[in-house]
Amino acid sequence: MPIVTVLQGPRDVELKRDLVRRITDAFVDAYKVPAETVQVWIQETPPESWSLAGTLIADK
Repeated sequence: MPIVTVLQGPRDVELKRDLVRRITDAFVDAYKVPAETVQVWIQETPPESWSLAGTLIADK
């Protein structure tokens, strides 16, 4: 069973629905596994808890 973890900032639920559908479809196509076996975990990190190049995303 494939398990995919997506680390990202907060996103709208509709965008997440689309993302998990596309990821599932990619595994079904590439690995020929049933969609029911593909798990996608989304871990969202708030912008004040994430940085890029030494600057908090919240400050950009």
